[in-house]
Amino acid sequence: MKEVDQLTTALHRVPSLTLMENAGRSVAEFIQSRFSNLTRRRIVVLCGKGNNGGDGFVVARHLLKMGAKPSVYFIGDPREVKGGAATNLKRWKKLGKFLIGGETGASGWMPLSSDHIVVDALLGTGVRGPVEGRLREVINGINSCEAGCSVVSVDIPSGLQADTGEVQGAAIVADYTVTFTAPKPGLVLGASGRSVGQLSVRQIGSPPALVEKTGKGNLRWSEAAEFGAFAIPRKAAGNKGDYGHALVVAGSVGKSGAAVLSSWAALRVGAGLVTVATPEPALPVIAAHTPEIMTEPLATTTAGTISSRCLEGGLFASLLKGKRALAIGPGLSTNAETQQFVRTVLGNRSVPIILDADGLNAFAGRASELKHADRMLCVTPHPGEMARLLGSTVKDVQARRVEIALQAAADWNAIVILKGSGTVVAAPGGIAFINSTGNPGMATGGTGDVLTGMLAGLTAQFGTADWHRLLAFGVYLHGLAADIAYAESGEAPLMASDLIDSIPRAYQRFYSECGHGYVRNV
Repeated sequence: MKEVDQLTTALHRVPSLTLMENAGRSVAEFIQSRFSNLTRRRIVVLCGKGNNGGDGFVVARHLLKMGAKPSVYFIGDPREVKGGAATNLKRWKKLGKFLIGGETGASGWMPLSSDHIVVDALLGTGVRGPVEGRLREVINGINSCEAGCSVVSVDIPSGLQADTGEVQGAAIVADYTVTFTAPKPGLVLGASGRSVGQLSVRQIGSPPALVEKTGKGNLRWSEAAEFGAFAIPRKAAGNKGDYGHALVVAGSVGKSGAAVLSSWAALRVGAGLVTVATPEPALPVIAAHTPEIMTEPLATTTAGTISSRCLEGGLFASLLKGKRALAIGPGLSTNAETQQFVRTVLGNRSVPIILDADGLNAFAGRASELKHADRMLCVTPHPGEMARLLGSTVKDVQARRVEIALQAAADWNAIVILKGSGTVVAAPGGIAFINSTGNPGMATGGTGDVLTGMLAGLTAQFGTADWHRLLAFGVYLHGLAADIAYAESGEAPLMASDLIDSIPRAYQRFYSECGHGYVRNV
């Protein structure tokens, strides 16, 4: 990112001072859009001596224009401020404003209250080594606030290592981080999950092509531009056969809802046809819910789950004929016979498979059996399921999410979707997409079932020619639908079915962001 900034100035003649101005203004605009009654909020802008502090001076100046009354606290020696940061420090002073700093420590703005917005512009991407002394005192003072103040970090939470996400000494725990041009690896690796909060990426004038030119890592940030190949209007003469047939193997007695959600999502995302294969006693509930879904009864155990008898006589193999994708796992239960059925199906795969939920549990302690030469498998574990697959702990999985997902993808020769905040979509080739959409309201039963169905529906439509990108698009669209639903319901009331209802609007927004019209004019 340092090289991108330099090339933006050298090749495209965008002054570094302009980039700093755009960065600070974008943070102020984010704060204005996120917080109500800005004029009555108590805003503290913490600035250090580097360029990150320069961004902070710009933030304060634009907040002032918006009617807010920010106080700027400077940590360090003002005589050490150089370049664009020094220019913006002078601009702040020319407004008749002053700095609170010098010998003032964390106690200089205490006590913080729930009305406070703290803007963290202390340390940027150039942090090397542990944070100590006054800066550590200030950071710990902010993190220890129990009054519910909101913290917005500029570019990266102060103290977080931009390349690794490691914390040495101390790092700000932010509620929001507004970064510029593209995320830094440290915003998605290491301890970033604790420090970053909600991540927003703002463009400040650097051409995206420069990021592609200079980037040498294995991480990609999921945004609409990454998935433009899938913004394809349907043919005027198209028919349902053109958009694929997905088979969803899901449900059991008492868990028919998982099959409903998965199949409904597969159809809503655009599959031409969707069939649910489920234990016969659960079939009437599923068939009654969504009339557009076809159903097939499967032999049933005494526990009301899928019996291995449905593999006899080629019955299940016949169900797979003509299908372009198979989703298997939601609501199947951990019945031993049913889990053996799952393992047999995966061992004899003939179509691309999305494996989720109880389908994953069938391989707990035997994950090596997931490996297959054909690469036609996608697994979608949440951290708990991944820990069971690896014989590890949730804590270990969360501490190394990207590394673990990439290693598992290589070991299993499969695409691994490790769910959670910043869902990781990793491929055996060593590339991982980090998802940019979604919100905490998705932490409710059934949202994973919806994702499974969406991935199967997209696979049925588009095939596996660029399957890694397609699956990353499915994760992106799933989170985008959740964000749209959240805007209407809020976090706590959000339900899995709300995501399905929001898929059409998610598509509309995606097409709009890709520069395509979604609704055909007649």
